[in-house]
Amino acid sequence: MTARRLIAWPLAALVAAVLSACAAGPDYQKPELAMPVSWQLEAPWQQGKPGDSEPKGAWWERFGDAQLNALAQQALAGNQTLAAANARLMQARASANATSAGMFPQVGLSARAARQRISANRPLTNYASPNFATVQNDFALGLNVSYEADLFGRVQRSVEGARASAQQSAADLENTRLLLTAELAVNYFSLRELDVEQDVLAQSIALQRQALELATSRHDLGATSGLDVAQQQALLDTTLTQVDVLRKQRAQFEHAIATLTGTPAPLFSLPPLAQAMTPPPVPLGLPSDLLQRRPDIAAAERAMAAANAQIGVASAAFYPSIMLLPSYGVDSRAWGALFDAPSLLWSLGVSATQTLFDGGRLNANVDFARAGYDVAVANYRRVVLSAMQEVEDGITGVATLERAHSQAQTAIVSARRVLDLANSRYEGGVATYLDVITAQQSLLNSERQAAQLMGQRLLISVFLIKALGGDWQGAQQTVMQTSGSPVSQGQ
Repeated sequence: MTARRLIAWPLAALVAAVLSACAAGPDYQKPELAMPVSWQLEAPWQQGKPGDSEPKGAWWERFGDAQLNALAQQALAGNQTLAAANARLMQARASANATSAGMFPQVGLSARAARQRISANRPLTNYASPNFATVQNDFALGLNVSYEADLFGRVQRSVEGARASAQQSAADLENTRLLLTAELAVNYFSLRELDVEQDVLAQSIALQRQALELATSRHDLGATSGLDVAQQQALLDTTLTQVDVLRKQRAQFEHAIATLTGTPAPLFSLPPLAQAMTPPPVPLGLPSDLLQRRPDIAAAERAMAAANAQIGVASAAFYPSIMLLPSYGVDSRAWGALFDAPSLLWSLGVSATQTLFDGGRLNANVDFARAGYDVAVANYRRVVLSAMQEVEDGITGVATLERAHSQAQTAIVSARRVLDLANSRYEGGVATYLDVITAQQSLLNSERQAAQLMGQRLLISVFLIKALGGDWQGAQQTVMQTSGSPVSQGQ
């Protein structure tokens, strides 16, 4: 009899394992997407081949700014939004581990020690046998096992869904990290662009003060009227007003950077740095690479897998739930006889439950799960389409702003030449002072426009890197064409 039991239990476990492979609900299959073969590139872009299989890392280091690198590390360590995303990942992994425990038997140990009195007036079990009051000890020690025979895949689908949710949380964490560093870079480059603009204003103010001194001297000598002095003073006052406007804007970006890095705004400051900056080359790769690179796409895809698993969980409720409930233990009224052979007790049991009528609740649960999967699929397709739109916007923006910035540099040279001519003609008495003022304002506008375009180039590069999913590995440096525009080379 013992040999038969030893053989029967492994066979039962094997049968349960085989049947559990027949899980209810559809197996997850990633939906097909009609991805374009290539991007719509403007000259001078060429197709790059980034190493998409490589891990994405500190993409901000591509800009070669030590201050930005330090701020990024500080943000990754102290940002509270990132800390919350990391905690959600820990929760999701713990939940997946808890759900996975359902695939294994649950073993419990119970113990009882009591002294009790049994009532003599308790209900009779046999009218021919009277009851007596007794006072006795009760010592018990037992080992209980419960195991759900996952014949129809409810536990399997639950584990699949929990693991997919944990993977989704991991992708959400990567996406939070990418968005955090991108937002930090945007605020930082916006601040540095304002530093350049403030430097341009400072130089213009110095130039306008010199012009005001010249106009005042000529007026004192009687060579010009007071109108020239008044016009130059009005221009200087207008320029001085713009300084405070730029300071306000810079302070707002500085406060935003403080919050992103986890620092109280009153305790944070960045010294001004008027320095021209150039964005790095960005290899584009293929549109299909976005499915591998972008963490938000990965999160949306894992959400589909979790939603698909919920269909299986809901479908498994149509089938019986079978529990194996063996137990083994000892029970005795005397402690010394607790482990004697007569104190032994055991049981082998199977519990099965099957819903016969529920008014359509199970069907409704399956319909709800299927609709949830359709929502996840639609969201996945939306995220992919938005990603491709963002990359195309970045491609167009980089090429357009590069040409505009080059033209702005040419405009500055022309404006300086006009100002020199206007000053010479005014000093020679050929032109009015209005020509000088117009030339000064034109030069200031051209220099500020060039600074703003430099900032926009940096911002669109950050936008494009974020749209492509972060850093790349092994890509060669950009080759500059004669026009000065970047050509992205592959590895």
